[in-house]
Amino acid sequence: MTKLQLIEIMATQMWVTKKFANQFVNCLLKNIIKAVRRTWEAKITWFWTFRKSKRNARDGINPQNPKQLIRIPAMNVVTFRVGRIFKKAVK
Repeated sequence: MTKLQLIEIMATQMWVTKKFANQFVNCLLKNIIKAVRRTWEAKITWFWTFRKSKRNARDGINPQNPKQLIRIPAMNVVTFRVGRIFKKAVK
């Protein structure tokens, strides 16, 4: 499902305009990003968890020149876990 498809479905099911549904989806996504950035986690217990994790620096191989080693810097990455009820519904 794409973001546009989600917006169309929400507009239809909530009996609102696509513009309003788009604003709702954008607001939701922006607030998830803010929460992860500030508190390291955004969680809806039964549905999903986004968590910020630290990835250590490491050595890698340059894909354009496989003989050359490069240093990949440490960075923050986002991990995603599916909630128990969501997993159960998909099975």
